[in-house]
Amino acid sequence: MIEIVNDVVEKAILVAVRLGRENKFVVEEHLEELQMLAETAGAETIIKMIQDRARLDSAFFIGKGKAEELKELVDLNDVTLVIFDEDLTPTQVRNLEKLIEKKILDRSGLILDIFASHAKTKQAKTQVELAQLQYMLPRLTRAWTHLSKQFGGIGTKGPGETQIETDRRIIRTRISKLKDNLSKMEAQNITKSVKRKEYLNATLVGYTNAGKSTLINLLTDSDLLAENKLFATLDSTTRSLELEKNKKIMISDTVGFIRKLPHNLIESFKSTLHVVADADLILHVIDISHPFFEDHIKVVLETLKELKCDQKTQLMIFNKVDALDDKSRIDYVLNKYDNGIVISAQRGINITALNEKLIDVFEKNFGERILELDINESKLVAQIHSLADVLSTVYDEDKIIIKFRSDKIAENKINQLLMNRKK
Repeated sequence: MIEIVNDVVEKAILVAVRLGRENKFVVEEHLEELQMLAETAGAETIIKMIQDRARLDSAFFIGKGKAEELKELVDLNDVTLVIFDEDLTPTQVRNLEKLIEKKILDRSGLILDIFASHAKTKQAKTQVELAQLQYMLPRLTRAWTHLSKQFGGIGTKGPGETQIETDRRIIRTRISKLKDNLSKMEAQNITKSVKRKEYLNATLVGYTNAGKSTLINLLTDSDLLAENKLFATLDSTTRSLELEKNKKIMISDTVGFIRKLPHNLIESFKSTLHVVADADLILHVIDISHPFFEDHIKVVLETLKELKCDQKTQLMIFNKVDALDDKSRIDYVLNKYDNGIVISAQRGINITALNEKLIDVFEKNFGERILELDINESKLVAQIHSLADVLSTVYDEDKIIIKFRSDKIAENKINQLLMNRKK
């Protein structure tokens, strides 16, 4: 993984473009979020710039004249980093770096840098490095001649091969290896998830900093890292919650979503986000106190759709009600979202009602059943074992009495097996 460690706080200018009649307040809010991202990465924002344009400039993104103004601001304020709120093309990066003579970063590059500093486990580090290299590959310039030293292992260049071509070859080789490693890790994750089939599986999702880790800590009496910081959690973590006797839920925390999340990052983290695909229930945590909370809902729903998980049962948990100034928003969300509940994970407000909702979902989706089978139907017994959590098996003369717990999907499969047996 490529991680740049800086002891000195970098001074940054943030740049956004407002196209046509785009809402000014929305653009400003996006820039505020970019500032939070910059602070998370360790940069100090000196100036925020918004330019109104009819369309983006293909050469300089903001146009050459505005880029020259930007250079003056950089020089006057001793700025070392310029961050754009949209993704830049390789040509735009090259032109801006040549003109401004400082480090140019776009939103995706900044997010990738944050992920690199927060990745702790082997899987997270592999995922981030893969996303970084896929992002970097089309943006290679002569500035990247250090790559061969970083990765090693390839000691010679082909005849007539330029340094950039060598770097590209090294990166492609590394990408292939990382993808192979992630495939193996994903297979291990699937094996682990099969072992949890006897429980109702719930996954926490939400916009970054919505309070997912705080909620899972409260519900399961855990001590996961919960900071008021973007992307504090990268790896999925699973904890058990016993709602009532014999009613247990496995709850998994996931990386927070964010608008304009780099596509390569979503692709790379799909092996971590397998817990979303495996979930019987999605617990969508929303910061109700945020002025653009409905935009955040939209981003999460779009990401779930990209993961092909948008049709799953979903409970909308509106968190941070204690930080809400306008209490009329509570009635608004409860009227608009039938599956919504308002809580404060930080202060434990309305958690009993949340538990009751979870019990209700459990009872609707997970049930116990007793079957009486013929003594010679051992194959069917084995199939039930593979699909459900078998609680007991009693052999009574020429009968097998089997008691099991299963979700609705497994129950339907078992019913189909029973129907096929009778044909």
